[in-house]
Amino acid sequence: MERYYQKEIECAAPEKIRELQNERLVKQVKHVWDNVPYYRKKMEEKGVTPDDIKSVDDLHKLPFLSKDDLRDAYPYGLLAVPKSECVRIQSTSGTTGRRVVAFYTQHDVDLWEDCCARAIVAAGGTKDDVCQVSYGYGLFTGGPGLNGGSHKVGCLTLPMSSGNTDRQLQFMTDLEATILCCTPSYAAYLAESIHERGLRDKIKLKAGIFGAEAWSESMRQEIQNQLGIKAYDIYGLTETSGPGVSFECSEQTGMHINEDHFIAEIIDPETGEVLPDGTQGELVFTSITKEAFPLLRYRTRDICVLSRKKCSCGRTLVKMSKPMGRSDDMLIVKGVNVFPSQIETVLIEQGYQANYQIIVDRVNNSDTLEVMVEMTQDNFSDNLGKITEMEKSLVAALKAMLGIYTKVRLVAPKSITRSEGKAVRVIDKRKI
Repeated sequence: MERYYQKEIECAAPEKIRELQNERLVKQVKHVWDNVPYYRKKMEEKGVTPDDIKSVDDLHKLPFLSKDDLRDAYPYGLLAVPKSECVRIQSTSGTTGRRVVAFYTQHDVDLWEDCCARAIVAAGGTKDDVCQVSYGYGLFTGGPGLNGGSHKVGCLTLPMSSGNTDRQLQFMTDLEATILCCTPSYAAYLAESIHERGLRDKIKLKAGIFGAEAWSESMRQEIQNQLGIKAYDIYGLTETSGPGVSFECSEQTGMHINEDHFIAEIIDPETGEVLPDGTQGELVFTSITKEAFPLLRYRTRDICVLSRKKCSCGRTLVKMSKPMGRSDDMLIVKGVNVFPSQIETVLIEQGYQANYQIIVDRVNNSDTLEVMVEMTQDNFSDNLGKITEMEKSLVAALKAMLGIYTKVRLVAPKSITRSEGKAVRVIDKRKI
């Protein structure tokens, strides 16, 4: 039987959610106009005032914010409350240039933890569960978000952080962890380590909540089979709070967006035009309950689809598909759009694990694409003829998926560095 953390919201009639969004949006636009000169200037340049925003239908009139704005306004330029009211900052992992810093009041932290609690309950979590949080702690939002959500649900929380696999496995077995929260690539690595050490029958896991990086449906199946669990997706951005902006339910066909806190739009990444539900485009979020760092129409660069199809879990919140890639992570090779998730799907379908690296280069003014793939213990061979055949077969499968030639290099098991945080999948050597 499906359980909910805040049923009155998660299963609310869409009209009720829309009413809430209208009221909160109007209030939030005024809060930003009064307190964030940086965004007020953008509104003035566009000829918009708070009086022009009467409901969600007027959202398209507001200017967009992008990661460039966050860097330009660093550190305090988008802060909407006095610094004395803020209790926390979090910061993005792995961005180049100036870091993106997000601020939280205590109220912001509470609402964020509620969102993460919804995700844990949707994955079957109760106060009887032992929740092992193996996302990084510190500035990265993964650890603190799921840690707070786990406390709210009442789970026994293991604040492991990432890394130190021996200790992860010791606590997982000794304390009988039932829910694992980490990046999908680290979950795959833990699964590999569990099998190698013969610990599979000592593991009590029933569910995993995996996010912070793109992962394919094939990788989900692989992790579920390896660990004997149900693997749930979770989505978030530091800029809008962290994980828990949306979360997956038992149906596993996309993530419910917490629409009482975030309004989602899909736009054409080129023109900025709002697209109808069911159309693929770039995801844009407006935070309607954030006090300290309220971003209006923030461009996520994630490419996905929104769906209002009735969900078997009973939740009425709109669903976003698993991001199909990012408009800024998408590689354009020889004029073709290539997403790492497409390559990952081919590898898993061909019997390889998701341990790979994509190397893009430019030789004599022409793009080259190479995929370095680890052989598994099962298909490992030092017979050069056999390896060449295996490589050829992967080249053909990748050409069928991408439409362009990809060089494939098979390497020995465990020779690609394992990631305990976000996996580094792409190395682009082109000087563009």
